[in-house]
Amino acid sequence: MSDEFNLIAEMRDDRGKGASRRLRRQGKVPAIIYGAGREPRALMFDHNKVLRELENASFYSSILTIKVGDESRAAIVKDIQRHPAKKQILHIDFQRIVEDEKIRMQIPIHFLGEEDAIGVKIGGGSVSRLMTELEVSCLPKDLPEFLEVDISELELDQMLHVSNISLPTGVEISEIVLEQDQAIVSIAEIKEIIEEEIIEGEGEGEGEEGDTETTSDSDGDSQENSADKDEGG
Repeated sequence: MSDEFNLIAEMRDDRGKGASRRLRRQGKVPAIIYGAGREPRALMFDHNKVLRELENASFYSSILTIKVGDESRAAIVKDIQRHPAKKQILHIDFQRIVEDEKIRMQIPIHFLGEEDAIGVKIGGGSVSRLMTELEVSCLPKDLPEFLEVDISELELDQMLHVSNISLPTGVEISEIVLEQDQAIVSIAEIKEIIEEEIIEGEGEGEGEEGDTETTSDSDGDSQENSADKDEGG
């Protein structure tokens, strides 16, 4: 792996929604780490530091080192809960890993040669990414940062499937996924929709403008009433 991620954590004793809200107000991210035959542990991290790490796409598919005091533990991200409106991390789940146990992770797919693909350069088509990640199983040492798929030879109206992905040594895909063999990328013709302009008489045009003004006033009142309700509520 090219990127290394070290996260400094602190133990936390308080549990529950109230405790988590207090931590968030203090600039902390509540988290939990579990797995490897050990009891789950409640942790907390500095929110801004975690947010900076999350800007790196490799963070989500890498082996992380979580440090608590003098102890370090290798782990992977299993779930991240985000605020629906704010740039805020609400909670993170981590899974401990051990060297001799396989892990399952969603790994991003990187498509190579999109601009030079035959179906784009010669056929004038457009690339559609039908899948952007794939779940794999492997030992921690074999975990890839991403999976590469070269589509430079893909022609117009053709597609590649899961079975076309070349997996690194030690990396596997579940039999169910292989049997389904879903399409991961395709190149299709770009279809333009041409709208015909309808020329109407002046009388009809003036009538439509009047209707539009009335609708606009109605929408404005509706929005103001909605805002008043929100302010009051």
